[in-house]
Amino acid sequence: MDVQVHDAAAQPSAPSGRAGGAFDLTRVVSIFRRRLRLFAAVAIVVLAVAVVITFQLTPRYLASADVMIDTRTQDVVKVDAVMGGLPADTNTVDTEVEVLRSRSLAEKVVAELGLDRDAEFNPSLAPPGLLSFLRPTPPPSGAAGVLASHEAVVDGVLAGLKIRRAGLTYLINVGFESVDPVKAAKIANAFADNYIETQLSNKFEANQAANEWLNKRLVQLRQEVLDNDTAVEQYKIANNLMSAQGATLTEGEITGLDQQLATTKASEAEAVARLNTARAQMARGSNGEDVGEALDSPVIQHLRQQRATVSASVADLQGRYGEKHPEMLKAKRQLADIDAQIQAEIKRIISNLEAQAQVARQRTASIQGSVSSSKGALAGNNRASVRLNELQRNADASKALYESFLNRFKETSAQTGIEKSDARIVSHAKIPSQPDYPNKPLNLALGLILALGAGLAALMLAEALDSGLTTADDIENQLDLPSLGAIPLLSSTLEGVKGKAARLSPVSFVVEKPMSAFAESFRNLRASIVFSKVGEPVKVIAITSSLPGEGKTTTSLCLARTIALAGSSVIVVDCDLRQKAVNDFIKGEVTVGLVEVLNGDATLEQALVNDEATGAVLLPLAKPTYTAKDIFSSDAMHRLLQELRRRYDVIILDTAPVLPIADTRMLAPQADVVVLLARWRKTPRKAIENSLRLLASGGAYIAGAALTQVDMKQQSRYGYGDPGYYYRSYKKYYG
Repeated sequence: MDVQVHDAAAQPSAPSGRAGGAFDLTRVVSIFRRRLRLFAAVAIVVLAVAVVITFQLTPRYLASADVMIDTRTQDVVKVDAVMGGLPADTNTVDTEVEVLRSRSLAEKVVAELGLDRDAEFNPSLAPPGLLSFLRPTPPPSGAAGVLASHEAVVDGVLAGLKIRRAGLTYLINVGFESVDPVKAAKIANAFADNYIETQLSNKFEANQAANEWLNKRLVQLRQEVLDNDTAVEQYKIANNLMSAQGATLTEGEITGLDQQLATTKASEAEAVARLNTARAQMARGSNGEDVGEALDSPVIQHLRQQRATVSASVADLQGRYGEKHPEMLKAKRQLADIDAQIQAEIKRIISNLEAQAQVARQRTASIQGSVSSSKGALAGNNRASVRLNELQRNADASKALYESFLNRFKETSAQTGIEKSDARIVSHAKIPSQPDYPNKPLNLALGLILALGAGLAALMLAEALDSGLTTADDIENQLDLPSLGAIPLLSSTLEGVKGKAARLSPVSFVVEKPMSAFAESFRNLRASIVFSKVGEPVKVIAITSSLPGEGKTTTSLCLARTIALAGSSVIVVDCDLRQKAVNDFIKGEVTVGLVEVLNGDATLEQALVNDEATGAVLLPLAKPTYTAKDIFSSDAMHRLLQELRRRYDVIILDTAPVLPIADTRMLAPQADVVVLLARWRKTPRKAIENSLRLLASGGAYIAGAALTQVDMKQQSRYGYGDPGYYYRSYKKYYG
């Protein structure tokens, strides 16, 4: 069965002081006030430790040198360097920062300054002291020990090295921290100088390596050029590919023959043309005198002069002597003879033209044959030139490569000795005058922050580990139960009370001081219980708790006395068979009690004890009873409760704790309401939750929970959300 609890939503309730999950500063302050002593103790201890450590630390001095990556180029020799300059970008500068942190550079500094003989960096040389046991184990002897010792020195040097880039600039700050300011400056400068020297050394070594490699390569290439040139010349000789002025002999021969052939063909054409012209003139009936060669012939010109003379003589003689005159006949014979000579000469010229034409034809044919023969030889040469061209290309490529390497060798040789570092030292480290570590103001500030943080952490841890209930809000929010009130610790309400009253027990105090805050808390508890069931009377009240020692009996008796003083009839039934705690408040020995009544060994009237001070009635236990018999679920118990309901206005059942004893689980369902008590800041929440689950199995109606033994002085300081928080404001109303 589900546990029956009072439905707080059915009744108007006072605001809890915080809304949902909203941040409540006042509640935080109250928690802080509650744990102020713990917070202060932890904070003071942590701050004291920070102060002691700060003033016990050995001062260390920081010296810094500035190195700049130089983006400018210096062209002493206008040639490409073997190792180019560093590009001016962020990644390059960051890389150089890591180079400055490298072990190789640290090893150079260690060797240069002999830091392996310095006790600051070599733990094996440090003198014995109180903290000697914290030092690393000495390295083994032998080569392994020497190496391990050297590595330890390098690690110590690197631990003091502080490399930092200045923003996004090309400036790198090289710092070193040491117990000796002079040593710090010397080591910082050594790192900067060795970094620059390393850059120059790397460039020089790269240049030297390039020169050596180029020189070896040039020897190989020179031999390759000679071999390739020899192969070309031998192939030319073997294949008759000798050349002059860039062409082979066959090509030159063909070129000359082509020129001769052209000239010969022109001469042949000219001779044939003269012959054909002469023949054509003769075919037209010419006597040949108009043939061009005849006109140019001196013989014919001389004969024509003679004929002109004779012809003139014939004409003269014809006019003087007539046709038959001997002189005339003689002259005509001379004229005919001259004409015959002219014709004979013309025939000879024509015959000569024919001979010249024939010679020209033969010469042309001869040259044509020579050209054909040369072209055949040229075709063979061309076929052989394919391989020659390949050999020539190989030779040319070897020459080009050789010349390229030779030029590069000359360039790198010219660069030797003028290498320039990619960085330069802007400023060397100066000897610091003030220690950089420890920064006492900063350490103390950090110590204070750490102390406050540790105090807050301790406060939060204590609050998280505190599983007890403190305020009414805790009951309502963590247990989902209505809060019935808080019963204060009597001693916390005795401010101003002196004498006999200050020594009264809680049960007596509610009678002697009915207007006190302590007595008022029980009146509030009664009111909460009465109104826990809306519309139903509440007569039987079971008072229980999760664990022993949470004030059940004291609460039951004080509540009963308060109810009796208000004029109601009330009885307290001691249902804790193992403790019989009610007997401690009864004068005299109890011989008859609850068990005897239930067993029928005595009547109810014989077992009742009257409280003379208030009129309340007690039903105690005669003696502790250990029995396996379930007397609380018996018919006798049911009849007893019915009888008590008839006689009394209120019946209070002082029961045993729920967790260790099962009796309460059997008795609780018979009560109208169950009031669960929880000791202030002591009873674990898990214990209360387990008690609720156990009560749920019997169908008990839980009116709510109430806090007991509340220290009102402390609650008024940090019990935010609880009525006790305002105790200082309303305590003047109590007498």
